[in-house]
Amino acid sequence: MSFYLIILMISLAGPLALSFEKNLRLYKRWKYLLPAIFITMLVFVIWDIIFTHRGIWYFNPVYNSGIYIFKLPLEEYLFFLIIPYACAFSFYALQFHFPKLKMNERFTKVLTFLIIALSAIAALHYSDFTYTFVALLVLPVVLLFSYYFAREVVQYYLAVYPILLIPFFIINGILTGTGIEQAVFDYHPQAILGIRIFSIPIEDVLYNFSLLLLPLTLTHIFEMKFTRNKNE
Repeated sequence: MSFYLIILMISLAGPLALSFEKNLRLYKRWKYLLPAIFITMLVFVIWDIIFTHRGIWYFNPVYNSGIYIFKLPLEEYLFFLIIPYACAFSFYALQFHFPKLKMNERFTKVLTFLIIALSAIAALHYSDFTYTFVALLVLPVVLLFSYYFAREVVQYYLAVYPILLIPFFIINGILTGTGIEQAVFDYHPQAILGIRIFSIPIEDVLYNFSLLLLPLTLTHIFEMKFTRNKNE
């Protein structure tokens, strides 16, 4: 088993086992959550393939299985299933146990449009750095979409995202080289700003924000649609 796959399996083990916990019962949400994750995966895999082909980031063959599809290792496809699921579990667990841990509507609106404005301005300023530019453009699109179609999700997400960053820094830190001899994947230096938190490029924080928010938003949309159809 490859090192990359081991990290992914460890990331999944706890959230998957606790999905059957008698109070949270996340498994009952699978019919909404899993399609949401697959749709998100499609979007981000296309992004991943394009960036890999352009040499913006690359994967270390030492740490993966050697099975590649469109130049992406098999583990990278699993990444887009496992990490959003693990973070969705954390989001719903926090929401269940701390229902008041959310921003009020007014502050959510102000913060949402402040983030959107700052991201757009920063994208224009850093347009020479491909990964930075694209991450800064995708974030406001996902956030605006989420705000209009799943505002309650955004209220919780903006409040708990700093907490979700804790496992992100651990897992992504290892994958980008913290504590190991070489990175599992790394980035072309001319495509990023070069600002890193430990070994993690600052752009990954923006990328992660969008990757985790989109499936939560889609899950909410699917749930609401099912409820409306059921009540009609």
